[in-house]
Amino acid sequence: MPSQQGKLAIVTGATGGLGYETALALAQQGAEVILAARNADKGRDALASIRAAVPNANLHFARVDLASLASVADFSASLLEQGRPIDLLVNNAGVMALPKRQETVDGFEMQLGVNYLSHYALTGRLLPLLRKAPAPRVVNLSSLMHRSGKIYLDDLQLQRGYTPTRAYGQSKLAMLMFALELQRRSDAQGWHLLSNAAHPGYARTELIPNGPGTDSFLSRFSMLLQPFMSQSAADGAWPTLQAATAPDAKPAGYYGPDGWFEMRGTSTEAKVSARAKDATVAKRLWELSAQLTGVSFS
Repeated sequence: MPSQQGKLAIVTGATGGLGYETALALAQQGAEVILAARNADKGRDALASIRAAVPNANLHFARVDLASLASVADFSASLLEQGRPIDLLVNNAGVMALPKRQETVDGFEMQLGVNYLSHYALTGRLLPLLRKAPAPRVVNLSSLMHRSGKIYLDDLQLQRGYTPTRAYGQSKLAMLMFALELQRRSDAQGWHLLSNAAHPGYARTELIPNGPGTDSFLSRFSMLLQPFMSQSAADGAWPTLQAATAPDAKPAGYYGPDGWFEMRGTSTEAKVSARAKDATVAKRLWELSAQLTGVSFS
């Protein structure tokens, strides 16, 4: 991983799991890192832990609740007021397969709102600062489950027929489509962004316990597979780090593990589903996102 000295990086959901490992690796390579997350107590713990491993780390915690567009707006406004160029934005935070349908404070289905719509709004609000950097990158966290996902344009909030995996699959497909569409628009508008995406395979994080819970079928099934098919959160973060820092990372690229079914292994280019490549649906999703969040990338 090349030196990140002099770069400013923002990682959402950086107080644990993949986000923490991403922030730690970036700090080890000299980046200034903003750990953007909801829980201030976990933020303090994450800062202390990274500083113990990297004594000279340049770190900050900033509170942002991705279940609230107002919180996203406040966080973005504070950065815009400072006016510093942002070299790297890692849209990592997420929730997974909530057993019952929940809504954000803005009335969005929780997984779509937290995993995708707030990251769409955050990226749009921070676009002026990204454009000020010499070689800015935006990395979106998707999932293997994007392959089974579908964008329900006629029922984006899944008010009809909600299931935990349907909602999660839609949100992670939306994240990958957002990365690809952002690159298309950057190329067309001259924003000079490198937008790509990554997935961790099956990484051992708190995503399942914090989502469907330890008593769910998904959790029990995952625990059976874990000894044979999973990898650590640190290893699962490498596709994100490749997308974020590799000199040869591709615009509109997608990175994940190279093992069986991309569950674990060395980071490499990952499989993009046919649905993720649908530029017509991506354009419509972008338009709906702008309407729902009130954020324009103009």
